[in-house]
Amino acid sequence: MKANRMEAFSDGVLAIIITIMVLEFKVPSGHDWHALIELGPKILSYIFSFVYIGIYWNNHHHLLHMVRTMNGPLMWLNLLLLFWLSLIPFTTAWMGESHFAATPTALYGIILLLAAFSYWLLQRAIIHQHSSDSSFVLLMGKDWKGRVSPLLYLAAALTAYVSPWISGFFFVLVAVIWFMPDKRIEHALKGR
Repeated sequence: MKANRMEAFSDGVLAIIITIMVLEFKVPSGHDWHALIELGPKILSYIFSFVYIGIYWNNHHHLLHMVRTMNGPLMWLNLLLLFWLSLIPFTTAWMGESHFAATPTALYGIILLLAAFSYWLLQRAIIHQHSSDSSFVLLMGKDWKGRVSPLLYLAAALTAYVSPWISGFFFVLVAVIWFMPDKRIEHALKGR
């Protein structure tokens, strides 16, 4: 079985996640710019999450191109990743509604941490599937983004109780790190 079915399913789930997030916006009761300004925290939390879902979609797409054949463990690990990502609309809405209160912001960081861990597990399983290709395994083993991101998500969750601005800094930092797709995968695909 090829990975294209899993990729199509994942694309659909990610599209639904973005749709759910945008449906959280309610039309403001006012009819001036001030009414939109009051939506600022909701808009900001939506932007964070939209960027994160986009980053996952982009890197997930690249990662699945590495899969030669699909198996049960890969499908379950992919579902685990989608499970954590499917909770992002809830935490996005709660964070925006609460104006980035500590607990919703910390939970947002925890959900992103668990999604990152799930992505790492999926990546490890794909690498294990390619264990006979030593050059591929060596290339994929150099994953500084995957190592630093969970630490930054944990820092964001913990610092939410100190300041939402510090948490926000860590969220933005991870997004900046991952904004460009993982070059290791592009190099590995060229080597095939």
